[in-house]
Amino acid sequence: MSVRLPPFDPEIAAVMLDKAELVVTALAPDEIGALRARATPPDIQAVVAAAACTVSEHHAPGPDGDVRVLVVRPEGVPEPVPVLLHLHGGGLVVGDVADNVDMALDVAPGWAVASVEYRLAPESPYPAAIEDAYAALVWLVAKASDLGVDPQRVVVTGVSAGGGLAAALALLVRDRGGPPLLGQLLVYPMLDDRNDSPSTHQMAGAGSWDRTANATGWGAYLGAAAGGPTTPPYASASRADSLGDLPPAFIDVASTETFRDECVQYAARLWADGGDAELHVWPGGCHGFDGLVPTAQLSRAARAARASWLTRLLARRHG
Repeated sequence: MSVRLPPFDPEIAAVMLDKAELVVTALAPDEIGALRARATPPDIQAVVAAAACTVSEHHAPGPDGDVRVLVVRPEGVPEPVPVLLHLHGGGLVVGDVADNVDMALDVAPGWAVASVEYRLAPESPYPAAIEDAYAALVWLVAKASDLGVDPQRVVVTGVSAGGGLAAALALLVRDRGGPPLLGQLLVYPMLDDRNDSPSTHQMAGAGSWDRTANATGWGAYLGAAAGGPTTPPYASASRADSLGDLPPAFIDVASTETFRDECVQYAARLWADGGDAELHVWPGGCHGFDGLVPTAQLSRAARAARASWLTRLLARRHG
């Protein structure tokens, strides 16, 4: 019996065909190097100039050496400003500190963005990435006055693998008693190393970042333990026994992607544990749809929803 897929949004589907070379469907471990080689990091100077911002480079002391952090601040905005601690995507195996910064700036006008260059797998497996993220957060809060950001208004955010790291960071902060987070903005996050939900099977071989690619990413990060019984929640947030006492969460995901069901389940568990979560499932989007087709109506709606959530989150703090 053939598997039926939910329909792709027409605008998304057209670009997936026209720019097939930009869509990573399957990925084997021996293809990681080639994927890195063809990746082109954004021009961060052009990104910040377009957003009327400035950028500075810093190094946070980490557990195994300094962690590079780019801090982007809006020009002409009185200090201190709220700040997104940003973790880029890339399946835990690829990506650059400048990746997805434009997406973060777009949904958070007037905010600063602190983007973290966490270590990548397989060269640096778990817990390298999450410990780098935690070190960056501790540094950001300690240096808030110097950086012109508000340590009481820090929202962790991430895209794809970065979204999974952001969710794991919220758990780690809770359990270590770390610097408090105002919220967690999780953009189609990579949450579950078991890679066995109905949507992972349904989307196998289709769309962007399928079950094979997902297995490669998790395997690089966790090795032979990926999918097994011992994965800690700070590696794969869905493994947490409880999702209680976490900061408010925004979760979005597409209907036609591998991560759909794990994201929906994560939101449901947050609610069941008494948490505050807003969930959006964007119909017809592939994984990473708004980065692939930023002008699509679906992409515009997704960005507007994220921006609205951030605005309301700040209003609640001041209310």
